[in-house]
Amino acid sequence: MAEEKKESTRFTTPVFRMSFPNLYVARKSGDDPDAKPKFGLSAIWTPANFTPREKELWLKIMKELDAISRKDFGSPWKELPDNVRRGVRDGCAKSGLEGYGKGTRFANLTTQSRPGVITKDKEDIGPEHGNAELIYPGCYCRATVNVYSFGLKKGSKGKGVALGLFNVQKVKDGERLDNRTAAKDDFDEELDSAWLDQEDSDFDNSDDTDGDDFE
Repeated sequence: MAEEKKESTRFTTPVFRMSFPNLYVARKSGDDPDAKPKFGLSAIWTPANFTPREKELWLKIMKELDAISRKDFGSPWKELPDNVRRGVRDGCAKSGLEGYGKGTRFANLTTQSRPGVITKDKEDIGPEHGNAELIYPGCYCRATVNVYSFGLKKGSKGKGVALGLFNVQKVKDGERLDNRTAAKDDFDEELDSAWLDQEDSDFDNSDDTDGDDFE
C-alpha cells in the first residue's frame, strides 16, 4: 500500500459506480510529480440507495474516518479544516462530471500494489486473462479498503485521511460514464463486398480525384 500510515482494519464498501478506473497500470498523480505511481479508481456512492446491510458497512467506514481524524488531527472528521483532506467527499464538488452530483458521495481509492479484480463469480479480471474490458467507467463494483492518515511528517505535500484500496469485485454492468461504445457496436453496417472480392491491382488510383467531387 502507498500510505504513510496504514491502519490494519479492512472494510468492504457498499456497491459503487466506478469512475476513472486505473487498475492495471500504475500512474503518477498529476498533482504531485514526485509521488510514486499508483493504481486506483474513483468510487461514486448514492447513500439513498443503500440496502440495510450497506448502511452498516458505510457507518463502519465513517466511524473509522472519524476515529483516525481525532487521533491524528485532533478533530472530528466532519470538522476537519479545509487544508486537511477528508477522503470521502460530496458529489456536488464534481457536479460537472457524469455520474457525480447531488445525492452522491465519492472517494479516490488508491494503492501502490496492483489490486486483485474479480467478477461476481470470483473469476479473475485483467489483461492477462483477456477480459480487461469488463472494467470500465460506469460499471458497478465493491471493494475492500482501509482507512489511513497521511501528511503527518513535517514538509509533507498535503495531509488528511483517505481510503486505501485492496481488491475490487465487479457486481454488474452499467451505462458507461465516458460515452464510449464497443468497436463491434460501431460497425453493424456491412462492409462493401468490393473490398473483399477484388485484388489491390483492381483499384487503380492513377486517375484519382481529390475526393471533393461528390455533390
